[in-house]
Parts: sequence; structure tokens; C-alpha cells
Amino acid sequence: MAAVSADEAAKLGNELSPVGADPKANADGTIPALIGEKAFTERQKNYTPDSLEEVRQQIIAYAKKNPDMNLITNLDDIQQAAKEDEQFRDLVAQIGADNLKPRMTITADNYKEHADKLTEGHKKLFELNSDYKMIVYPTVRPAYYPDEIYAATKENATKVTLEGTDDISGHELGFPFPIPKTGAEVIWNHKLKFRGSAVKRFNDQAIVDADGGTEITKVVEDVGFEYANLNKASGERNNEIIAYFLQETVAPPRVAGQFTLVHEIFGKGTSGRNAWIFNPGLGRVNRAPDVGYDNPSIGSDGLQFNDQINMFNGALDRYTWKLVGKKEMYIPYNSYMMNNPLAKYDDDITQKGHINQGMARYELHRVWVVEATLRDGTRHQFGKRRFYVDEDSWGIVAVDNYDTRGELWRFQEGHVLTAPFVPTSTTAPEVIYDLKSGRYFVTAMSNEGKIPDFRIEYKDGYFGPNALKRKARLK
Repeated sequence: MAAVSADEAAKLGNELSPVGADPKANADGTIPALIGEKAFTERQKNYTPDSLEEVRQQIIAYAKKNPDMNLITNLDDIQQAAKEDEQFRDLVAQIGADNLKPRMTITADNYKEHADKLTEGHKKLFELNSDYKMIVYPTVRPAYYPDEIYAATKENATKVTLEGTDDISGHELGFPFPIPKTGAEVIWNHKLKFRGSAVKRFNDQAIVDADGGTEITKVVEDVGFEYANLNKASGERNNEIIAYFLQETVAPPRVAGQFTLVHEIFGKGTSGRNAWIFNPGLGRVNRAPDVGYDNPSIGSDGLQFNDQINMFNGALDRYTWKLVGKKEMYIPYNSYMMNNPLAKYDDDITQKGHINQGMARYELHRVWVVEATLRDGTRHQFGKRRFYVDEDSWGIVAVDNYDTRGELWRFQEGHVLTAPFVPTSTTAPEVIYDLKSGRYFVTAMSNEGKIPDFRIEYKDGYFGPNALKRKARLK
């Protein structure tokens, strides 16, 4: 598809937000205007990994001094804490005290009244679980990105083209298609969104059985973003690489010591990714052409395919992509309570059938809806996928996944929050529900672990296969 005209691109930062969202409120005011970085204090914008850890420890210390307060789900207690403690005060301030009071609760008894604003996956969860609920709060729109990303996005609007699903050209640093015309363009915005220049993520994951039994897996993920990297000048970035990804599995013992290295490349099929794995049982590094598409990701017990990591990743070539349009939907947003450092995985987050919905915050937002249908002659266990993409951040927030017989099978839900110290919007946690077996998988948790380090810098060569060999042998 061709780039947009200069007249269309001129809307960015005026009629549209710098990344292409509608910045205005909706007709009845249930979706307010975009506020972006104004939602955050200067202190929040300047958090470092060390100061964020101090915040976590201060919250934990406050909870120990006030054991009668429920600082995980009780909003009255949280507001009381905000009067006494600056860490809670920051949390309340960025959401807004008036926005802590729920608008309504959708339950199994009344969800059909709101069906036009619910994903098919959410409807199915109501059908399967009588105790499932969605607590809906006033909408807050704090998503924002660095000015460099805004400027590059405006440049991209008139230059970037996409042939087929994966042959993209003319892109530089920012979102490639802020005014999308096709479904594939929307997904490319998700793939190339700014997530920081690098990150080390301590990713705690939960495999939850149908009876509620939980197994925790732990992985450490090193990611170097090459495309949207603000630490490198234009000529220093490798224009063939999107990102480098190195994952080490550290628990449980039966899978510990496995490494996966991925070079995510601009391209389709096997040309769009180079991958290597180290298996401690074999003691060597091997090329891994199967790291992609519907091959199961390590440590998920088959509940997550490789292309579901980060809601979606990898080549688009096995599907045809249809842009359905934009809708108002209830989606998880401003999910700071889901990341509460006081919450325990077994006791507070996971339970039979679904995560603890008392911790989840839902808001009404505009989303792009994209449908992907499996191409004839290709293979994937998902025959159709429906993606819901947040207009403000270009992040995928939910996916309805159907099997090849057309039955709704698995549902993905990403709980959105804005990290002003990057700045970016991300999804943490992400949940994949197997709607047939009753099992589910939770990833991108850090409540009991370490927070991601967005200030880390990786040396040249860190993501090479030879470096992987050295790293694996040191373990």
C-alpha cells in the first residue's frame, strides 16, 4: 500500500494525536480527551530502576505497618494510604482520585446488555464462569511517547509503503502507519512501537490448571531494540533488524538452563527471523527454525504459541489481514493494581477459571479491530484471529483466537499500563485463556520479582550466537 498524502499527514499533532489517535472525547463523554504525559508527575517521569525499587519497598513497608488495610483491592484503603504516603499519592494522582470509583460492574447476569462493547473472548468467560466480572472505571488516556518518535512518525506517514504483508520500506524510528489503510498496517504499528531502547525483564509466569492449581515459571529476557532505538543515531541502527531477544529459563528446575536467542529481521517466513537455542541436556547451541508461528513457547506448557509473545510477533505471511474498523470496547487499562508489589501470585492473582478480576481495571477505549484469516496452503493452529488494538498506544490489548473449525479456542488479554520513565505503554500482565480446557497462562508478572530495567545498555556482540555459547557454558 502507498503512503498517505501530505495533507493527511498534516493531521498528525492537530486533528489526530502525533501517533494517529483521535485525541477528542467521544460524543457522550464516556471516553475523555487524550491527556498523555500530563497524567504524570516529574518524579514519575524520572524514575530509575533503583528509585522504582525504592518505591516498591516503601509500599511493602507501609503495608506491614498497617496490616488491617487491604492495599491490593480495597480502593477506600488505598485512598486513605494516599493521604499518608507519597508512593500511594503518586498512584492515585496519575489515575485521578475521582477515577478510582467504579462506573459499574459487568457480571454473568448482565453482560449481554453490554455485548456490543465486549470481545468474544470476554463473552465466553462470562458464559463459562458464573463468578467472572469486569469492574469498569472512568476512562483515563495517559499514553505518550518521546518527541523523537512523534517527529519520525510524521515523516513515516508520507514515506512508508507495504507490499503484501511483510515487505515494508521507507520506515525510520517511528510508527510506520499512523493513518492505516489496511489491517496489516495496524499490526505493523504494534510490531514497531517504541518500547525503550533496551530492557532486561524478569518475567514471572503462571501455568494455571482447570482446578486452579498453579505452577510458576521464571525467565529472564534481555531485549535490544534496534529499530526504535533512541540511543543510536540513524546511521548507527541496523536497518535490517527490528530487535534482539535473549531468554534464559531459570525455574522450575526441569526447564531451567534453557536459552533462546532471536534476531527479529524485516522479512517474511523463515527470512524474518534467525533463532538459536541452547538445551542443557545436549550441551550445545543449535539453530532453531521452529521458534515462531504456532510452535509452543518454552515454559508455557503449550498454552502460548511463539507468535503470541508480546500479544503478537513475527511474520504476517500466513494470514490475510482485514481492517474491520474502529470500535469502542471495554479493555483492561491503567492496570497498576495488577502490578501491585503486595500481591502474591497464588493467593491474589491466580484462581480457578480466571485471574482475580477484583484486581483488574477495565475502561472504555477506542480500538482498531483487525481480522486475520489463515491463507489457503499455509498452516497454523489458529484458523482466524481477531485483534483489538488500542488507538492511543498501538498496542494489541486483546485477541480472539479460533481453531481451524471456526470455534473460539483461546483468548488473549493484555493489561495496559503506561511507563512514564521510558516513556511507553506496555501490557503487564498478559493472560491466555484456553476456553476449551479451562486452563490459562499468565505472563509478564513482576509482583513477587524484580521490576524491568529500561536503563540497561548491552555491549556490541552481546546478542551474537557465540556470546550465547559463552553465556550458557558459564551457567
